[in-house]
Amino acid sequence: MTSISPAATAPLQANQVLQQLHWRYATKKFDPARKIPAPIWHALEQSLVLAPSSFGLQPWKFFVIRNPEIRQQLQGAAWGQSQVVDASHLVVLAIKQDVDADNVDPYLDRMADVRQTAKENLQGLENMIKGFLEEPPFPLDPNAWSARQVYIALGFFLYSTAMLGVDACPIEGFVPAQVNEILGLPNQGYAAVALCAAGYRAADDKYADMAKVRFQTEEVVQYID
Repeated sequence: MTSISPAATAPLQANQVLQQLHWRYATKKFDPARKIPAPIWHALEQSLVLAPSSFGLQPWKFFVIRNPEIRQQLQGAAWGQSQVVDASHLVVLAIKQDVDADNVDPYLDRMADVRQTAKENLQGLENMIKGFLEEPPFPLDPNAWSARQVYIALGFFLYSTAMLGVDACPIEGFVPAQVNEILGLPNQGYAAVALCAAGYRAADDKYADMAKVRFQTEEVVQYID
């Protein structure tokens, strides 16, 4: 992964962000002839890698489906939606199933390596995370908890596509058991939560120019002073 200093680039202007957020939409029809250039895809891939998660535990894996035959099978499991096969890239966002305290050690090993510190120095963090997973302060379904983390990554991915002028469509309309079986995810300890197609809109996608429908800001944003 390329290392980029936070000070290396200037922040986007507010009007640029708003312009791209208004431009994006859940693309219904992709141009199958247009592919995302490798440098752009690298940035999008890294938006998934760099997404935040609770404790930084990253209870997920992102499967990028490049095999056309497998994408055809996945289309059948996704109610026949054309985005699954026509988009430049298809990502299956999956949770690591049944995350528990045993999943903490590999993360702390990685942290010790990246930050060049002894793992003993991370004992406090280890106790906190393992304590949360072993005796949570509220009823905790680990798979539901992990799914919420995956949706954070999906949000990062969708935002990044918009900023880079790439179209995307998040997809929940699929049969999870079928997707899991097609990809053999249970044998790897994972389960599909969402799909996301990314690429470029077809010129004749009628939804591209439709006005974006949202409630008024004051109806969904409330300030508490």
